[in-house]
Amino acid sequence: MTFVSPAPLYFVLNNREFQQATIWEMLGLRWTGLVQATVIPLVLTMILFLGPLSLQGFSGLWRLYTEPMYWLISVQTLTWWRNQVVAPLSEEWTFRACMLPLLLQCFTPTTAIFVCPLFFGIAHFHHIVERVKMGVSLKHALLISCFQSAYTTLFGAYAAFLFVRTGHFIAPFAAHSFCNHMGFPDLSEIAAYKDPLQRVGLICLFVIGLIAWCLLLMPMTHPSLFNNNLFWTKYFI
Repeated sequence: MTFVSPAPLYFVLNNREFQQATIWEMLGLRWTGLVQATVIPLVLTMILFLGPLSLQGFSGLWRLYTEPMYWLISVQTLTWWRNQVVAPLSEEWTFRACMLPLLLQCFTPTTAIFVCPLFFGIAHFHHIVERVKMGVSLKHALLISCFQSAYTTLFGAYAAFLFVRTGHFIAPFAAHSFCNHMGFPDLSEIAAYKDPLQRVGLICLFVIGLIAWCLLLMPMTHPSLFNNNLFWTKYFI
């Protein structure tokens, strides 16, 4: 699927667009602006996760990340490779790099950003079968998959936004890998802190992270930062 996905882009995209950029550039594979596209979206995503990152810091988990043995053990497991490399690579390649340029030929960037993740979210419903086989009731499995589909659709919109704004495949890939590592924010962890001031402080960090992310979303992803001159950037003000 990974190798077949670019084919529709090559055969369906208007030839006029290929006069301005190669198929590799359309897929977000280019050297210009690569460092910025790797670092800036990742930092932006970390700002959004300020609350969960703070929880990890207070629990001492950050110290674990400094241990070489932690990473050595991690890279030896198939689960780590699936979550951090294979899944982000295959999903961002198919749903962002290969699909978005086609949608952007027909829709404005805003519309394409919200249409693209619908396919991404629906694709996660196949996990129902896995859960039922594991003994989970059909009703419970359906509820879990609906929730998973909802937040993956939201993330898909964010990943699509990063691809459209940066014109780089690495941007949504890095964000996807980081989010897989962090998981869905668990607010219940705050309740484990008995000191009311600590709980309030942690809640404030969650809110500050969200507000800061909203304020920095547009300026930190301006196409000019990444030398993004692909055909859809003409719609950006």
